[in-house]
Amino acid sequence: MKKDRWTLIIRSWLGLAAAAVAVAASVWILSFYIHARIVDPGNAARIEALKEKAKTDPEVQEILQPDLEKQYQDLKKRRFAYDLGGAVLLISAGVFFAWFRWLRPGPGDWTGIPAGWMPYLASRVDTAARPLPAVLRKPPPESGSAAAASAAPAEDWVSPAPVEGGALDLGAVDAILEAEGNSPEAVIPILQAIQSHYRYLPDQALRAVCQKGGISASQIAGVSTFYTQFRHKPVGKHIIRVCEGTACHVSGAAEIGNELRRRLKIPDGSDTDPSGQFTLERVACIGSCSLAPVITIDENIYGHMSALSAGGTVRDFLRSADSSASGGDGKPGKRAQSRQPKEPVPPPVEIRIGMGSCGVASGAREIRAALLDQVALLGGAAEIKSVGCRGMCHHEPLVEIVGGGGSTLYGNVQPADVRKIIREHVRPRSLPTRIHQGFRDARARLVDDSAWKPAAQRRVDATPYTRKQKHVVLENCGIIDPLSLEDYRRRDGIRALQECLKNLSPEEVIGKIRMSGLRGRGGAGFPTAVKWDVTRRAPGPVKYVICNGDEGDPGAFMDRAVLEADPFRVIEGLVIAAYAVGASEGFIYVRREYPIAAFHLREAVQTAAARGLLGKNILGTSFDFKLHIREGAGAFVCGEETALIQSLEGKRGMPRPKPPYPAQSGLWGKPTLINNVETLACVPWIVRRGAEAFAALGTEKSKGTKVFSLAGKINRGGLIEVPMGITIREIVEDIGGGIKGGRAFKAVLTGGPSGGCIPARLADTRIDFEELTAMGAIMGSGGLVVLDDRDCMVDIARYFLRFTQDESCGKCTFCRIGTKRMLEILERICEGQGKEGDIENLESLGNEIKKASLCGLGQTAPNPVLTTIRFFREEYEAHVRERRCPAAHCKALIRFRILDNCTGCTLCAQACPAGAIAARPYEKHEVDDALCTRCGMCIEACPENAVEAG
Repeated sequence: MKKDRWTLIIRSWLGLAAAAVAVAASVWILSFYIHARIVDPGNAARIEALKEKAKTDPEVQEILQPDLEKQYQDLKKRRFAYDLGGAVLLISAGVFFAWFRWLRPGPGDWTGIPAGWMPYLASRVDTAARPLPAVLRKPPPESGSAAAASAAPAEDWVSPAPVEGGALDLGAVDAILEAEGNSPEAVIPILQAIQSHYRYLPDQALRAVCQKGGISASQIAGVSTFYTQFRHKPVGKHIIRVCEGTACHVSGAAEIGNELRRRLKIPDGSDTDPSGQFTLERVACIGSCSLAPVITIDENIYGHMSALSAGGTVRDFLRSADSSASGGDGKPGKRAQSRQPKEPVPPPVEIRIGMGSCGVASGAREIRAALLDQVALLGGAAEIKSVGCRGMCHHEPLVEIVGGGGSTLYGNVQPADVRKIIREHVRPRSLPTRIHQGFRDARARLVDDSAWKPAAQRRVDATPYTRKQKHVVLENCGIIDPLSLEDYRRRDGIRALQECLKNLSPEEVIGKIRMSGLRGRGGAGFPTAVKWDVTRRAPGPVKYVICNGDEGDPGAFMDRAVLEADPFRVIEGLVIAAYAVGASEGFIYVRREYPIAAFHLREAVQTAAARGLLGKNILGTSFDFKLHIREGAGAFVCGEETALIQSLEGKRGMPRPKPPYPAQSGLWGKPTLINNVETLACVPWIVRRGAEAFAALGTEKSKGTKVFSLAGKINRGGLIEVPMGITIREIVEDIGGGIKGGRAFKAVLTGGPSGGCIPARLADTRIDFEELTAMGAIMGSGGLVVLDDRDCMVDIARYFLRFTQDESCGKCTFCRIGTKRMLEILERICEGQGKEGDIENLESLGNEIKKASLCGLGQTAPNPVLTTIRFFREEYEAHVRERRCPAAHCKALIRFRILDNCTGCTLCAQACPAGAIAARPYEKHEVDDALCTRCGMCIEACPENAVEAG
């Protein structure tokens, strides 16, 4: 602590002292300059006059000599003063710049400074620098660059967090119970609200809920310990979440987590650093797979991470003046606020900025703020519209300019590009504004070389990505404002609901769905019309409909993108389904990890209710329907429909045997229809365009289109919608643009942890329910993660088994114990301790678990293992018999070595966290195998590709 305090004192005073020295040096130089300009001319004139007299008067010569000597000495002093003052000024200015840019204390870290100075420093210094981007950092610097060498910060950059004391204030509990109710089914919303307020679940608050509500202590204990998002002990000031979804896993998420633990000095068995500043958590999937690997710090998302850059990212976060608003929040700047046009005039240009999760994670908020500012400078001559995900996540942030009968798309836009893009498409409304902008353009070209680069360098041709796609579900995504019902109506929104309520009977609606051939898009593809019909014919006046938005598959983000970009469409589809089955109440169950989706849904539901699309007498008919939003609490098993129902009832999300099916006895024992987001989003299109049009797409048994999230080792990752029947090869090569870095295409993972692995040699397999099932995989919700030749299939199987074992509810023995035994075998094989018979045991256990497990999670959990054994058995045999990992991935079976092309730059030694590489400048380095942890940071840091694993 003492060392930290002195470090903060030095950092606090260093810049201020350097500034003072710079000012003193400037005054020093200025004083000599003033003296030379005012006093020296008079002395020089006097000496010149004496020189003229000395030509004829010897006495004057005697007087002149000392004056000449004095003049010479004064000149020497001035030259020395100028040189010294200039050197001091340059050095002190450089120190001040370095301090201001890299060493300046963050908020609350100023130490040893008089209290009276702090308001001035807080307003002038801490907020002087431009805030860091709101969410995603730029991709890590190229290996070998100076930035890469300095990416790992010093070990002591975490400052202690203040300790909060005092008794727990339980006043918030009363307000929470009043807002959420005190019935047993409200236990999850109550716990979520308590954790949001206290940042964990204090025992006193839980006891207060039991005393004041109708909820038992056993129910609270059972629910709060089942769902992974609930915390029972205090957390640090900031929470770092490391995504361990499939795309992040194959991109090195585990090493990022290890490096953060080392940098934060988190002890074994704990998840919070000793200072209480940071808590580190694992997250199954954040839903930004196209930016993998991904971490979040509080609400900020950082993509394209690496173990080499992770420490620097946290350091940058700490230095941010206001981390909660860093990078802009999309609000207009001062120019935009002060230069709004006096009279609104319909602008001729529409500017669309993608504000979905991937866009925001790439810096879209900062881009939007810059767009608002620039448009305001031009007199408001364009409309800026926030839209959802367009699907081209690899090009985020995306800006589309629509006007003049066409559109232009810009990708990977940076704040410096905004002015050039606006000036190319938006014409100033007045002559003074045009003159002013012309002057600004000329000035920018004089002082900034980048101003000469045209905006065209950011233009994107979407044709290669979209040529083979067919948008049904995604037809509005990236085009409409998600929160604008008027925008949705302009795209034929609500027309399908009007048609159903006013012109079609419930049986006719179900008939249209049956004719379309629509099958459920969330799992095995059960016929949608059959499920609707069974629910409608179930006895009883009370029925429910549920939209399953609990998209838990790691590597999948389709539902998240649709809910963020087009929430009214999902609501319309759900209301139509409710009308068809005779339900008067429904729920949308959405992942809590999707805050933008949840916010958009809540806003859309409020707007729909206010406009007569929900509630009593919808659209002037006799149909009534009430809709609620519920957020999950972090349990993958709740994607299974009976487990989801248990969660809505305020219980542990544990599947129950079927039959009875939810359509017969579901929520609170009533007939319940459950469809996922994509299924419901298809319904309005089918009603508007006709069942025949939908059935004309796809294959004989798999009609329509399917939305996939394309991630992993692919050049063009993002969200795609393709007709059923397209091949895997077409998706990977034609839409995805092939494998990154020219590596070899090895396999594709379909269906997440319930799916399977299809090798590149079978890439001509068609995407439909039957063909994927024949491969031992399933379509699932639609995650497609592409692998290259550096991915180990045994490790992939281990990853999925670890995930399903962690997420197993534990209700049935085969899933709880069987997956654990399979995981133990896989761990042993990856550690180089496999033995003969292990592969056969994996196959036997997998087949038994598939047959005997209670729910879909257990029944499909062995799929990744069985398919990798089926198609990549030689890799398993190499691990077991040769103690070798062919992909050079499993740590226990590889060694790192430095090749002869090493230049001795020492970057690998600087990056190595274990000190396994001694720095020997200009000499070939060596790796100490005894110290090496196989983290791979040396490979990332090497600019010459001189480090090899094998």
